[in-house]
Amino acid sequence: MGGQHPSSDDPTGTGERAAEAAERHAPVLLERCTQVLSPALEHDGAVSVDLTLGMGGHAAELLRSHPGLRLVGMDRDPQALELAAHRLHEFGDRVTLVHSVSDRFADALDDLGLETVDAVFLDLGVSSLQLDEDDRGFSYSRDTPLDMRMDPTTGLTAADVLNTYSHSELTRLLRTWGEEKFAPRIASAVVREREREPFTNSARLVDLVRANVPAATRRTGGNPAKRTFQALRIAVNDELGVVERTLPTAFERLAPDGRLAVLTFHSLEDRITKNVLRQLSSSSAPPDLPFVPAGSGPRAELLTRGGEQAGPDELAENPRAASARLRAVRRLPEQDRSRSSGRAATRNPRPQDTPRTTHQTSQLEPDHGTTDGRTP
Repeated sequence: MGGQHPSSDDPTGTGERAAEAAERHAPVLLERCTQVLSPALEHDGAVSVDLTLGMGGHAAELLRSHPGLRLVGMDRDPQALELAAHRLHEFGDRVTLVHSVSDRFADALDDLGLETVDAVFLDLGVSSLQLDEDDRGFSYSRDTPLDMRMDPTTGLTAADVLNTYSHSELTRLLRTWGEEKFAPRIASAVVREREREPFTNSARLVDLVRANVPAATRRTGGNPAKRTFQALRIAVNDELGVVERTLPTAFERLAPDGRLAVLTFHSLEDRITKNVLRQLSSSSAPPDLPFVPAGSGPRAELLTRGGEQAGPDELAENPRAASARLRAVRRLPEQDRSRSSGRAATRNPRPQDTPRTTHQTSQLEPDHGTTDGRTP
């Protein structure tokens, strides 16, 4: 890309494209993600699925760490898959790439003849590739076309949403997915302004939001348009719906002792992840029973304490890691479930893995912000 040409030693350009992908993407919490997933991948023939492959940084580290590993990499973004293919080229037929949204995970496994897998990883939110490409429209810091589709080959764009949704739909979208306090005011301005001229580019939307929030809001908390852009991006890509549908399906396809790890970057997707994993790691028996009936014990064991965060060294090198949270579970074999006893063990499961001291740990309940930390 960008005018590069293959060298005589690399006629396909694969090496240069692999280097480009590595340079453009710094995987967040790479060491800890690898540590959490690795115990399930130590045997030959292990299968790991990266449901949001991006440019393949986490996947490459797992493949290097486990020579007997087979990796299935999925992504809805064809441009990301192309770059990942170059980055993972050295691993040959150990890698299978699938162009798909993560909530179609089960269909993809069926097509590949895989009944269960040993690990599943999700890195949620918008990627560095999507942020950095001007024609993708994810950034509010540059004037770009209002697209925001993670898969630019299908679906409504952000401009379509702004130009066609009703006032009430826009208000609900901004309030629910952007947690925007001034949603009705911004929605009214959008409806009024699109009658004059349809929205096409981001700068006009940024100016509109800035003009329709109080001066105090404009002076604090960064760009006031960040919540509107988050809401539009989530709506265009059905991000929260995809997460809600993906997590239970991913867990069901884990082999016993298999591991599921999820990186989140804003409070809405993290809340969904936290609730799903908490439910999986809790007993389904009524709390007033004096014993835990067979089969009603927790189905999973928490491997992280709260949402683990990047440490100061990583944050200094990669500020986009600031809002990242890692949560993970291990699927319990049936015999472990049947042996579960004691209300404290089943009602308040404790993580198996102790976090490394280089990583911070958030408390369980407070949210950690409303916007994707990778959005400039």
